[in-house]
Amino acid sequence: MKIVVLMKQVPDTWGERKLDLSTGWADRSGDNVIDEINERALEVALTIADADKTSEVIVVTMAPGDVSESLKKALAMGCASAVHIVDDQLAGADVALTAAALAAAVRELGADLVVAGNESTDGRGGVVPAMIAEHLGLPHLGQLGQIDVSGSTVSGVRQLDEGTQRVHAELPAVISVNESNPDARFPSFKGIMGAKKKPVETRTLADLGVNALGAKTMVSSTVARPPRSAGTKVVDDGTAATQLADFLVSSRLV
Repeated sequence: MKIVVLMKQVPDTWGERKLDLSTGWADRSGDNVIDEINERALEVALTIADADKTSEVIVVTMAPGDVSESLKKALAMGCASAVHIVDDQLAGADVALTAAALAAAVRELGADLVVAGNESTDGRGGVVPAMIAEHLGLPHLGQLGQIDVSGSTVSGVRQLDEGTQRVHAELPAVISVNESNPDARFPSFKGIMGAKKKPVETRTLADLGVNALGAKTMVSSTVARPPRSAGTKVVDDGTAATQLADFLVSSRLV
């Protein structure tokens, strides 16, 4: 089975995230790492491959500039190879172009299962996996935990406000994972050394047959977030409970 994991490199969640005020896009000049939800997607795919030694896990990413460290980590964890989609025309790509480019790469690879995170921590669109499934004409199971592949079927549990749903689909399929899945494994020394020999292909939009015309996010204006103001201090003079209740009601928290 061929499993493709969609990986996004994002600004480090432990650092200060900010916008480039000249473009309105995320400032990616600092430390960038594999998005945590994509690390969980990698772990899901590699766990499936551990149970089926005939499986091959390929990581696919779309990003400008250098993503070599993130790809090396994914390869060191156990992925067999990587594909990096890079093209100047992808600057400011909207979700439609993003999904089209990733779907074209997945189609070229002939994946049996595509594993993605439910949403990235920078854009938080949460729609790209479903859009990729639409491009490929495949079923999509979103927001999954407790994922299992048995024979030609993938299944998992989706958490809802009202309870849980157990869903399944025939392969090939696209799934997106939620935060209930296990943390990613640490690369072993053997994996780190072996990653240096694993192939990494670079693909452009022309290679994938994707037209980028007009598919960009346009930011009309951007302003810096104002400094955080001090909160209201409640001194208990016998009316603290009432003050707290009034605050919760005015903030629509109750």
